[in-house]
Amino acid sequence: MNRYLVPASLLGTAVGGAVLFKDYVSGGACPSKATIQGKTVIVTGANTGIGKQTALELARRGGNIILACRDMEKCEAAAKDIRRETLNHCVNARRLDLASLKSIREFAAKIIEEEERVHVLVNNAAVMRCPHWTTEDGFEIQLGVNHLGHFLLTNLLLDKLKASAPSRIINLSSLAHIAGHIDFDDLNWEKRKYDTKAAYCQSKLAVVLFTKELSRRLQGTGVTVNALHPGVARTELGRHTGMHSSTFSSFTLGKSPPSLLSFR
Repeated sequence: MNRYLVPASLLGTAVGGAVLFKDYVSGGACPSKATIQGKTVIVTGANTGIGKQTALELARRGGNIILACRDMEKCEAAAKDIRRETLNHCVNARRLDLASLKSIREFAAKIIEEEERVHVLVNNAAVMRCPHWTTEDGFEIQLGVNHLGHFLLTNLLLDKLKASAPSRIINLSSLAHIAGHIDFDDLNWEKRKYDTKAAYCQSKLAVVLFTKELSRRLQGTGVTVNALHPGVARTELGRHTGMHSSTFSSFTLGKSPPSLLSFR
């Protein structure tokens, strides 16, 4: 009897630990039933994953939703899906390539010209642990897309957000920012061997630092700024890693991405 006690105890501890870990990374539920009738919301990277689920939930709540994506075919398909499911016809697709400063400026100019108000900007789009690629303008891809692209987009839309106050900016970061270190002497990894994980952590730390400083500067304007870790979900973000293929990840990550509104 005793010889089975230790293995059973270890197994129970492992299972319990996995359940607690799943709860920790998955986030909590948001009880709010608030509607956003007449509010204009921009969600970057909204053709799939957490971005799409967030756009879907906000469309259900009556918002005027703008899906901002690089791949217009997928973006149009996502907008069509959301319109069909929510019966909200104020869901539109716009092209935005965060790896191109030119594309970002064109997108922002169109928003400023065509939209009377912008009440919420959700900077959701990201890349994760991809090869050592660079953006159109020569920036390391993870820093360029995850931080610099959203940095430019946010600043270009800032006057519109201020004029629409109360408004808010939501930046998606990650718990990975805790392991981040920003090397200001080699932001683009030109002097060191490229480390996909460290580059991702650097980009997410940059998002947090940007959020904190922007929040400080916008005090009293009616624009609130928050960064969040959205939990871990099975999305296309992890396609350059092996994290979604293991049995452990199948249990801890679940099957489908949640909306940002699922998290407190």
